[in-house]
Amino acid sequence: MRKAFTMIEVIFVIVIIGILAAVAIPKLTATRSDAKGIRIVYSLSTCINEAGNTYMRTSSFHHLTQDDNATVNCQNAKKCFTFTETDSNGSLKVENLQISDKICEEAQSIAARNLLAVTHTINF
Repeated sequence: MRKAFTMIEVIFVIVIIGILAAVAIPKLTATRSDAKGIRIVYSLSTCINEAGNTYMRTSSFHHLTQDDNATVNCQNAKKCFTFTETDSNGSLKVENLQISDKICEEAQSIAARNLLAVTHTINF
């Protein structure tokens, strides 16, 4: 008696591997998109914290989030959000950019759940 796999057994294994791949690949792609969105929200959170710290020290924003060479690094967050600074009352308004990008939509959704954007004003 020979010890080998039959053709039907091999085909079943290939079909099972194909089904597993069909289920796993979309999940992995979604996870990568979520990670990019979370990275943008982390950048937004860091930007807000740094702007608040600077305002508390100097009583002024000095357009910290607006300039590309600003002392507060908001470059990642500026892809999906806009910032409006008001020195007179110490407020930083964060709004969603109206952009149809899947990663920005994910970041904006996460930020909205954490009260970081969707036209949200932070007073320092």
